[in-house]
Amino acid sequence: MISTLEKEITFRFLKARKKDGFLNVISIFSFIGISLGVAVLIIVMSVMNGFRTELINKIVGFNSHVTVKPYSNSIDESKINNKLNLISKNIIFSNSGEAIILKNNNTKGIVLRGYKRNDILNLEVLTNEKFKGELNQFDKNSISIGSELSFSLDLEIGDELTLMSPSGVQTIIGSMPKQKTFVVNSIFNSGLAEFDNNITFIELNVLEEFFEYNPEDRNLEIYLKNPNNIESQKLIVKQAFDDEFVFSWADMNSSLFSALKVERNVMFIILSLIIIVAAFNIISGLTILVKNKTRDIAILKSIGVLNKSIIKIFFLVGVIIGTSATIFGIFLGVTFSIYIENFRQFLSSVFNIRLFPEEIYFLSKMPSEINPTSIILISVCSIIITILVSIFPAFKAAKLDPIKSLKYE
Repeated sequence: MISTLEKEITFRFLKARKKDGFLNVISIFSFIGISLGVAVLIIVMSVMNGFRTELINKIVGFNSHVTVKPYSNSIDESKINNKLNLISKNIIFSNSGEAIILKNNNTKGIVLRGYKRNDILNLEVLTNEKFKGELNQFDKNSISIGSELSFSLDLEIGDELTLMSPSGVQTIIGSMPKQKTFVVNSIFNSGLAEFDNNITFIELNVLEEFFEYNPEDRNLEIYLKNPNNIESQKLIVKQAFDDEFVFSWADMNSSLFSALKVERNVMFIILSLIIIVAAFNIISGLTILVKNKTRDIAILKSIGVLNKSIIKIFFLVGVIIGTSATIFGIFLGVTFSIYIENFRQFLSSVFNIRLFPEEIYFLSKMPSEINPTSIILISVCSIIITILVSIFPAFKAAKLDPIKSLKYE
């Protein structure tokens, strides 16, 4: 327990006095350093969490959560049991292939995805607020393209484009690539430029005819009610389709999210060094404080104050500086994380520069997601570091000999 005397002396030592000018400067820098370290850690972790969440939402919104691909035989619909229906909100058949767009003397390779007309109406990417067009009029000559592709090829709704298939057509002069003209029925925007520039949608039967695919080779796409809990639900799908190849959105992007996880952990370790460096200023400050308060310590000991009380006093000084700096850093970091997009827009307008360009980061705004667990972890680490660096000066103060200290006073 901390006595009233120990509290009184601790707060007196924390008060600024003119003759302790250099000591006060060190204390201020210690406070600022720890606060900034905590704030920067919270901001970076929030941005990285937000970036990961936004990326997952966009990838999951564009791709099926679990895909079943047949090896040799077609997928048996009777295997879709009650367990699958409980965890899924939509189960549809699809197929895909690569083709070349021919438009205004320009060529571009794209991926064609085919869905049945009724299933296209349920695709999340084709029903968001940025979607342009009318899917109800989706027929065998219709095609839905991404916003980036429409921009790069100068295409609008109602325009025609020609697709060239790898499958050939026999003519009198030999085999020629199959070509077909489509009308742009709609333009979608997934939020990921890579998808919007390279993937298009057409009707499933038209795709299979265009590429000369066998309907038995269709894939089964399963959209889950809770796509985040993917591994346990993937096992349920595997049990139902034990003879087919089953993979999830996490499997398709495992390297990307592994890299994000490693980067987040490395950034946490590197930025924690800021707090450690700032905390070492507390050692300097407390050491100078002990030197300046040698006479006061000697008097306290001479009137009967125990060594453990001296340790508590100087230990509390360091802990109070570190804890208050941590609390202020949390406030600063959380506030900045909430308004980080406003701050980005302000800097962009003032300095006329592009921060966080969409074509590089795939996102239109700076994401931020405040994770209470991360804040607690950062706070605990900061306070533990403060406690550790406060121990040495506190014990040094307790070891002072009051007779030698008062000899020349």
